[in-house]
Amino acid sequence: MGKPVMKLHLIIGVLAVLAVSLVNAEDPYLYYTWTVTYGTRSILGAPQQVILINNQFPGPKLDVVTNNNIILNLINKLDQPFLLTWNGVKQRKNSWQDGVLGTNCPIPPNSNYTYKFQAKDQIGSYTYFPSTLMHRAAGGFGALNIYHRSVIPIPYANPDGDFTLLIGDWYKTSHKALQQTLDSGKSLPFPHGVLINGQTKTTFTGEQGKTYMFRISNVGLSTSLNFRIQGHSMKLVEVEGSHVIQNLYDSLDVHVGQSVTVLVTLNQPPKDYYIVASTRFTRTVLTATAVLHYSNSQTAVSGPLPAAPAYKYHWSMQQARTYRWNLTSNAARPNPQGSFHYGKITPTKTIVLANSASYINGKLRYAVNGVSYVNADTPLKLADYFNIPGVFSMNAVQGVPSGVATSVMPTNLHDFLEVVFQNNENAMQSWHLDGYDFWVVGFGSGQWSPKKRRTYNLVDALTRHTTQVYPNSWTAILVSLDNQGMWNMRSASWERQYLGQQFYLRVWNPVRSLANEYDIPSNVLLCGKVVGRHP
Repeated sequence: MGKPVMKLHLIIGVLAVLAVSLVNAEDPYLYYTWTVTYGTRSILGAPQQVILINNQFPGPKLDVVTNNNIILNLINKLDQPFLLTWNGVKQRKNSWQDGVLGTNCPIPPNSNYTYKFQAKDQIGSYTYFPSTLMHRAAGGFGALNIYHRSVIPIPYANPDGDFTLLIGDWYKTSHKALQQTLDSGKSLPFPHGVLINGQTKTTFTGEQGKTYMFRISNVGLSTSLNFRIQGHSMKLVEVEGSHVIQNLYDSLDVHVGQSVTVLVTLNQPPKDYYIVASTRFTRTVLTATAVLHYSNSQTAVSGPLPAAPAYKYHWSMQQARTYRWNLTSNAARPNPQGSFHYGKITPTKTIVLANSASYINGKLRYAVNGVSYVNADTPLKLADYFNIPGVFSMNAVQGVPSGVATSVMPTNLHDFLEVVFQNNENAMQSWHLDGYDFWVVGFGSGQWSPKKRRTYNLVDALTRHTTQVYPNSWTAILVSLDNQGMWNMRSASWERQYLGQQFYLRVWNPVRSLANEYDIPSNVLLCGKVVGRHP
């Protein structure tokens, strides 16, 4: 009797090892060491100081697979405290690693911090960038591409190549001078140019007849951009983790902080073609070009640049409404996206957020519902964990008279929110929520009111992490608060964020459980009122 039992135990043991091996094969640990320094690069025709990561501008590209675990040691060699945030990476149950001043102490000069996070249940084109001061204006940004697991299909043939394009506005002025401008109470000047992958000239090479993926992200400070490729249509396949209905576009508006992924087939005569990114909704149009080079081309780029759309806000809003969820496709998980019927869930509450520009003590500030955010010297997440009072206000955005505050909005884990971004200004807006994707269910002109819900797309609106809000218009989103933590909701326009157009969403459950949120990291940096505390 003993031998069959031993054999059974052996078989079970082998199966267990195989199961662990299969999991680990898809969920490996990836280790990186990045050193942040200043350097000089010639950009827009003149040398200037930029922020380098491992001597690269833009920073290194992070190519990972869904559920990979990332261990990244960041060494700060700048003369100022520094943090990176992972734009669009959900940080499941792990706002400790979000890399913003509400969750992390900045890394002091000549010091380091090791980020530990997982690309959990995500695919798509994302970015990272500095969240401290005006460092983003000097560089330190890069691409973070999350590829699908081998066992999860994608709704298109594997492309023959994969190109990443970081597009964005750029200043010749140093980041410290730009910060001084904002600190003095003035707005930033108009940008000096637009870059593609940190350059004004770059080339992407492919073979005639083959299809290539272009991952396009707007990493600029403030300006919406239109992207197009001379003589070629673009098939939109993914937007910030959502597989979408695969429509063809001649050009795409990409707003600040947003990413889109397209497939382009090189089906034209063999020559070189312009790739163009130009500013939208600006009196002066700034343009950057790159080259799409057919490998068998003997002809340089020529002819006029492909034109940007003649129409502005209405055209752009109409284009945004054509972005629809592919309901039968999976995304990072095997179940179809359409199996989650978000439109049949009754919201727990409705929050209307109105942005505004005003002067406080004679200086320009931006506000949400009349309250302009100010950073505390102690990260809100740490103050919350150690029960330190007086660091942040839990009711500022919801009724306190106008002014400045360290604003936190209390919510409960598993709430389902309707959030309306009301833009009463003449400027384009872009809003981002850390830790989450949300359904962008409606755009409209003028003032939002409950009757506008009749125009919502409650069937196949896509999820994304950043949405645009057109001038004197509104955008409505639905978000399922399934990720406990302290999460930053902010303007993606960095001037506006820096001067107060942000707050934090406290997604809370009073029962402390690893099923809801990870423990405080053992290597947590301590600053402000938590210095000397022990996790």
